[in-house]
Amino acid sequence: MKLTVLGCYAATPRTLTNPTSQLFEIKNQMFLIDCGEGTQVQLRKHKIKFSRINHIFISHLHGDHFYGLIGLISTFTLLNRVNDLHVYGPKGIKEIILLQLKASASYTGYNLYFHELESKESELIYEDEHVTVRTIPLIHRVYTNGYLFREKNTQRKINIEEVQKYNIETCYYQKIKNGSDITLDDGTVVDNKVLTFDSEPERSYAFCSDTVFNTKIVPLIDNVDVLYHESTFLESEAHLAERTMHSTAIQAATIAKEAHAKKLILGHYSTRYGSIEAFKEEAKAIFPDVLLADDGVSFDF
Repeated sequence: MKLTVLGCYAATPRTLTNPTSQLFEIKNQMFLIDCGEGTQVQLRKHKIKFSRINHIFISHLHGDHFYGLIGLISTFTLLNRVNDLHVYGPKGIKEIILLQLKASASYTGYNLYFHELESKESELIYEDEHVTVRTIPLIHRVYTNGYLFREKNTQRKINIEEVQKYNIETCYYQKIKNGSDITLDDGTVVDNKVLTFDSEPERSYAFCSDTVFNTKIVPLIDNVDVLYHESTFLESEAHLAERTMHSTAIQAATIAKEAHAKKLILGHYSTRYGSIEAFKEEAKAIFPDVLLADDGVSFDF
């Protein structure tokens, strides 16, 4: 499980900082989360293959979270993309993107699918044999969702010593991983629990940006392995957080603590601050395991 922060600062792009965008890798799949201006440049800097991005999740329709999307979609066309592209985001995103494509006569040469969201309850929006993605309803100035990514570890791990002891051929290994018992040539049935270990715990990642302090999300992300939570302001500007419907570092840490998260990543910093270290200092007073997002930083979990 790997997270690459392409941008993590609030509001406007600067020469040294970028608005929100992340690349999340899990089970050998890449998911793009938000797509602020400059996202495709950041992808190039990190040598990310554009063709591996097939699913893009947009939290809300504020510019610093999706103004880079039309550029990326257009670039995919210029690169002769053939893979289907799925975009998940608030209702209205399809109209916005298609209007821009129409006005510029830049229709895609690949299938572009929009999955528009409007429910204020958590819902399953993506699932395959390896990963599920659920929405995390947030409270902001416009309709906003976070996203919870969770592994699906359905296969058991082979106990190679036991398998070899029974002289079981390798052609049966996948069947064993899938949980089946094995019948030997003499008719003996070997229980799957003898041949395998339990599967690895299912890892999870929750992305929460932008939002006011909202404890209603705690049950949705309970025991999450890694929580990214916006922390636009320090406590000295808590009044601004309330007015703009954002969160402080202490509020983000409180959510992490109440949700029993294993790690907290802070981000979406206001550019009014000269250093982001103070965010970590304030949050650690509430929650011990705090990491700071920053443009270009990668985390392996």
